[in-house]
Amino acid sequence: MRRRNLLAAGTALLTSPLVAILHANAEDWPGVTATEIKIGHTNPYSGPASAYGSNGKLQIAFWNMVNEQGGVAGRKINFITLDDAYNPSKTVEVVRRLVEQDQVSFLFQTLGTPTNSAIQKYVNQKKVPHLFIATGADKWGDYKNFPWTIGFNPSYRTEAQIYTKYILAQKPDAKIAILYQNDDFGKDYPAGVKDILGDKFDQKTVQSTYETSDATIDSQITTLQASGAEVLLVAATPKFAAQAIKKNAELGWKPVHILDINATSVGAVMQPAGLEASKGVISVNYGKDPLDPTWKDDPGMKRYFDFMAKYYPEGDKNSSFNSYGYGTAQLMVHVLKQCGDDLTRENVLKQATNLKNVQLDLALPGILGNTTPNDYRVNKQLQMMKFNGERWELFGPIIEDTGAAG
Repeated sequence: MRRRNLLAAGTALLTSPLVAILHANAEDWPGVTATEIKIGHTNPYSGPASAYGSNGKLQIAFWNMVNEQGGVAGRKINFITLDDAYNPSKTVEVVRRLVEQDQVSFLFQTLGTPTNSAIQKYVNQKKVPHLFIATGADKWGDYKNFPWTIGFNPSYRTEAQIYTKYILAQKPDAKIAILYQNDDFGKDYPAGVKDILGDKFDQKTVQSTYETSDATIDSQITTLQASGAEVLLVAATPKFAAQAIKKNAELGWKPVHILDINATSVGAVMQPAGLEASKGVISVNYGKDPLDPTWKDDPGMKRYFDFMAKYYPEGDKNSSFNSYGYGTAQLMVHVLKQCGDDLTRENVLKQATNLKNVQLDLALPGILGNTTPNDYRVNKQLQMMKFNGERWELFGPIIEDTGAAG
């Protein structure tokens, strides 16, 4: 297993007598000095979800840009990102290192539902802000029991509710096949379908699961095809999502194919599966697609492309993983600026849970980031989209997550 060692997104630290005076007490704050803010991050640079490694590399590039521009509040960002291989036990190990050895101020964008589940109790006991984590599991909104953990992605359960309503409108009598990863990430999807179908759930659905250690999901797809289902909902990470599309094409099975939001990367999913085979797949989004010519002259998209050209030229500027990482880092900068010169962990958490109509460069028009101490859901709006064989096309209205099942 390849292990990625500490990567610091910064060079020489910005110092001056004035900065030292203003930040005289900063050394009392974990991970914060007069010249530096340490941010901890985990990402699967290896393992079954390594396609998401691009997100971590994007984050490194973003914080390099921030540092080149002078940092935040007179401090450079020391961004420490470690490989957890999408392995929960490994995540526990590297997060303990980040908190206890590296003494980061907070964790940001740690990726994955099973991996974040493994560290949630620990970071809350330590009172370390666990911010804008890269997963949409419904449980990340549990502010009462886990007040230090805040998700970023829209709720997977709500996403599944949206798909189910769409299916009922388009094919009310169809049997629905659900293939999902056998963990908290995947299980939110049948739960969301059941929210809508109620007591008809068992009658109208057939389900199959896979483990992240599985080599393929070919047998599951074959079994689901044999069920006679006319709709296939796949809740999977990119590797397995691509396999599902490819296997459908091999079998000649053409259900209404719905794919979870985490597996919509054209470069990591559609291209490996085959662009023609991917045509007609349906999903949702809340961000601008870099491939969509609609945003060609959009100021936010231009800023993103300029960033990619200068700071991450080896990265795929059209990847939704990269545009996603750009948006989350932009939000984190917003929070740090909102903190002013009070960078205690308590104030970082306070500002992250008091966002007011934040418009990110790559959010769809009309989609704003809002949080309150009683509502941690940053992104509560989605729009449906369909893959046309080259790129995603949005359709229908913006749908609001009210927080109520159904």
